[in-house]
Amino acid sequence: MRIALISMSATRAVNPEINQLWKTLPGLHERWTAITALPNLGLLTVAGLTPGEHEYVYFELEDIEEFDYSQRFDLAAISCYSAQIFEAYKLSDRLRQRGIRTVMGGPHVSVLPEEAAEHCDAVVIGQGEISWRQILADCEADQLKPFYGELRAKFDLEQLPIPAYELLDLSNYRRITVETSRGCPLNCEFCATSTLMMEKYRQKSGEKVLADIDYLKTFKKRPFIEFADDNTFVRRRYWRELLPELAKRKIRWFAEADLRVGEDEEFLQQMRDSGCAQLLIGLESPTAEGLDGVELNTNWKMKQFKNYKERIRTIQSHGITVNGCFVVGLDNHTPQVFEDIYNFVEETELFEVQVTVLTPFPGTKLYDRLKREGRLLEDKAWHKCTLYDVNFQPKHMSPSELQQGFFDLMKRVHSDEFTKWRRDCFKKHWKAEYARKRAAASSV
Repeated sequence: MRIALISMSATRAVNPEINQLWKTLPGLHERWTAITALPNLGLLTVAGLTPGEHEYVYFELEDIEEFDYSQRFDLAAISCYSAQIFEAYKLSDRLRQRGIRTVMGGPHVSVLPEEAAEHCDAVVIGQGEISWRQILADCEADQLKPFYGELRAKFDLEQLPIPAYELLDLSNYRRITVETSRGCPLNCEFCATSTLMMEKYRQKSGEKVLADIDYLKTFKKRPFIEFADDNTFVRRRYWRELLPELAKRKIRWFAEADLRVGEDEEFLQQMRDSGCAQLLIGLESPTAEGLDGVELNTNWKMKQFKNYKERIRTIQSHGITVNGCFVVGLDNHTPQVFEDIYNFVEETELFEVQVTVLTPFPGTKLYDRLKREGRLLEDKAWHKCTLYDVNFQPKHMSPSELQQGFFDLMKRVHSDEFTKWRRDCFKKHWKAEYARKRAAASSV
């Protein structure tokens, strides 16, 4: 069979003013490009599972009008997030009108399979690798079933193939994704990542991670790798063994982590020596009150707030930049939150900042609660699940106050002057501190 692997790769805000900011503020444009210009690791992975008798072609679409509908395929696999789901449905409908069978996967269709089934021949629920080969066999036999898989099904990551990196023109990507784990031990109310589809945290063996990297390096000698994990350093012992092997491969890398990574300076030094350039850390709020109730197991994030500033400084003092992520519109946020975020960023000299609007993604506990409380402005408005558009009633401000406050804060934290100041601070203070620590360590 000839198979199209299609990733819907662009997320645009509904609010036109936010889209304009992406174009005019260099710091914001840089961050937005880093997020959107990543290959679809899920599709590359199922490509690696595809038997050799099949032919597959990989596409990344920003607009479905870009697609050449005259191409002939036996099957199209479409992956996208909630914000692009209506466009993905249109794409699937058009392909089916041309006699091409379609299968859809990803977090959105996994939690709303009946909705998706109206627009495709088959829906993959949960982790697609479990079902992919059966889907191919059924498609060849013209016996596609409407649904495959289930949420939170057990899956051994040792069964994963090496992703089909050969499908990519690597010159088009600043970062290439590699996976080391799935899931997260934390239980944040708004989280819409792999925790929706995983029954518990799973770790891929170091040997398989290194095999992925070594294969990637056959196409690009010095790749910048983004570890595509929800929470990378949960198992510290695993990483203590893996980091020296990463150092041998002379790569640079980026990861998402929680604040615990800043506890251990020896571990941070290992990370820096192995090529770690930046950590993305979900701080969520610049105040402890704002964090109350965000993490549903033990209120962990609120308990950690007292360590925020010290841990950020410790991480950056090891030459690793921190991308601090904030969510505005949490239940205890008032309009003061916008000034508080700016002041927090200024005080900690965060190298990078990411601010998003609280977003009720389908399938999350947040969505269920806001719907139950009657606080959704528009139900099933999936196109507004961009992280930049307001679609709920905040507790302590109006929706328009939240949207305008977010817009004004974006202009301030991503202004040329403030972005340059933060990066100059890192070069002046934290790089100097890192050099001092290295000199002290070498003299011992």
